Amino acid sequence: MTLLVLSERDVERLLTMEDCIEAMTDVLAALARGALYQPLRSVLRPPDAAALMGLMPAHRSGPGGAFSLKEIVIVPANPARGLDAHQGGVLLHDGETGELRALLNASPITAIRTAAVSAVATRALAHSGARTVAILGTGVQGKAHAAAMRAVLDEPEIRMWSPSRGGGAGGSAEDAVRGADVVCTCTTSTDPVLRLEWLTPGAHVNGVGASEPSSRELDEETIRAATLVVDRRESALSEAGELLIPGFGEERIAAELGEVLTGAHPGRTSDDELTVFKSLGLAVEDLAAAELVVRRAREQGAGVEVDF
Repeated sequence: MTLLVLSERDVERLLTMEDCIEAMTDVLAALARGALYQPLRSVLRPPDAAALMGLMPAHRSGPGGAFSLKEIVIVPANPARGLDAHQGGVLLHDGETGELRALLNASPITAIRTAAVSAVATRALAHSGARTVAILGTGVQGKAHAAAMRAVLDEPEIRMWSPSRGGGAGGSAEDAVRGADVVCTCTTSTDPVLRLEWLTPGAHVNGVGASEPSSRELDEETIRAATLVVDRRESALSEAGELLIPGFGEERIAAELGEVLTGAHPGRTSDDELTVFKSLGLAVEDLAAAELVVRRAREQGAGVEVDF
C-alpha cells in the first residue's frame, strides 16, 4: 500500500478558495440531510502546557465513502514566532477497507475551509448588495477571510483591523465596523471585540475566532438581537462561549447553516435583519476539503507517494 503525502505548499496550491466554497456548500447541505457522521471533537488540555490538541473525526458513507481524522495542535504563541497557530495533519482512510490513503498538512486546510464556510454563510445570509466588509483580525484567518469575501461579493471594500496594530489608518475596531455590511471576527480574543451598537441595520456577522467555552468575540447584546445560525447545534451548545451564558440556550439558535442551504430554514427574511453565523469548524469540512485536495493531486500528479 502507498500513502499520498501532501505538504503545506501542495495543499495551498491545490485548494483554491472558489472550489473550496462550493465543496463546503455541498458538505454542509449533505450534513443537514444526514449523509455524514461526526461526533463532537475531543480536546486534550495538559495542565502544564500552553498548547492544546484537538481530534476531529468524520465519516461519509455510500459508494467511495471515507473516514477522516484531523489532529491539530493549537499553540497561541506561534504567530509571534511567524508560525500558524494551527499545526497538524488530516488523515484520509478508505471507507471500505480502512486503509490510510493520504496525509495532508492541516494548517492550510483549516485556514481555507474556515474562510470558505464564512463565504458560504455570507452568500446565504448577507443582504443583497452587501459590499463593505470589516475584518477584525489580520492573522492567518483574517487574510483568508479577505480572499473568501472577494470570492462571493462584488468588488468589496475590505477594512482590516488588528487588535495589536489597529486598522490600516490606526483606527479602532469600531471605526472598521461602522457602516459595514459584513463583519468577520477572526481574533484570538477571549473578550468581546464586537458590540451591537457599532453594527449597521441589516449587517451580517461571521463569528469565527472564539472556538472555546471560555472565549467570546461577540457581545451578549449582539447574540440577543440577531438571527443566529450555527454550523452545528451540538457543537455550538458545547463549545461556543457566546452561547454558554446564563439564560441562553438552544432557543437562541434559529438554524444550522446546512438547513438554510437546503431550504429547511429561510435564513434572512428582511434587509434590516441582523444575522450572525457562529462558526466553530467541523470535521466534515476537513473531510470534504481533504477529498477535494486528493482528487486534484491525483489529477496533477502532486505530492509524494510513500510505501506504508
